[in-house]
Amino acid sequence: MRVYLPATTTVLRRLVDEGNLPGPHTAFAVTPQLRDFYELSDAETDVEELEYAALMGAARASLRLIDIDPAAARRRVVVAADVPDAAVRPLDDPDTDRGAVRVEADIAIRDVASAHIDGADAEDDVRAAVGVVLEADLGSEDAQFVVDQAEGHELAWYASQEMGSALELL
Repeated sequence: MRVYLPATTTVLRRLVDEGNLPGPHTAFAVTPQLRDFYELSDAETDVEELEYAALMGAARASLRLIDIDPAAARRRVVVAADVPDAAVRPLDDPDTDRGAVRVEADIAIRDVASAHIDGADAEDDVRAAVGVVLEADLGSEDAQFVVDQAEGHELAWYASQEMGSALELL
């Protein structure tokens, strides 16, 4: 199953240097709850659109991780990895994102398909969003506007073999 692991540049550096991120992990994936949400809203979605929704859930979670990692660059990071289906279970908590899952397995670099990282142009917006993402989660419209500015930046795609080079550019 393809999962989207929210991360920071610090976490990505650890993955590149050590080759492994010990589990368990909270990640995002195309879950039955995510599929149901889009079917109920009559959106005609295909798998790529559902995967993009899971990726964006992970990107928002990355903002929360950046908030607690002062050493991380102010850029969202998402690692896309393929893990055994048996290692993944949806989170049944109604307060979590519809695509949230628990991955019991380690994430090895050989399992990584790609990394998605904000460009330098997003840093100011990400920095601002990191400061208010929890307020946005609690319903603040002003905070949500700030988070939307960060989420308006597209994440750059890097193949797994390019992750080290991408980190060198930060």
